[in-house]
Amino acid sequence: MKPNDTTDGALAEALAATHLARHGLRVIERNFRVRGGEIDLICRDGTTLVFVEVRLRRNNNFGGAAASITATKRRRLVQAARHYLLRQPDALCRFDCVLMTALNDAGIEWMKNAFSADDI
Repeated sequence: MKPNDTTDGALAEALAATHLARHGLRVIERNFRVRGGEIDLICRDGTTLVFVEVRLRRNNNFGGAAASITATKRRRLVQAARHYLLRQPDALCRFDCVLMTALNDAGIEWMKNAFSADDI
């Protein structure tokens, strides 16, 4: 891991949160962690809980940001989301991904409903 990876990750998550807020979502939690999983951002989109994975990849080596969200990573996100949903068992939810090629608005791709728990 490069020395600035952690800093870049935090900047990417902050930029993603700002981008989502500009599009009407309300960030309610950041870096929700449970054993075996973490969710970068948890947002509200109306009555829907949105679990957001943020990925920054400055180049497309090894498939880029989208390819870095492997089946194992998706399983961990779903596991963490299930823990979070124990607080609100009847809530509607979805899984979004914010993919970035740079730390600016031009480098953001927002994938709504990127996957579902049923896909896992």
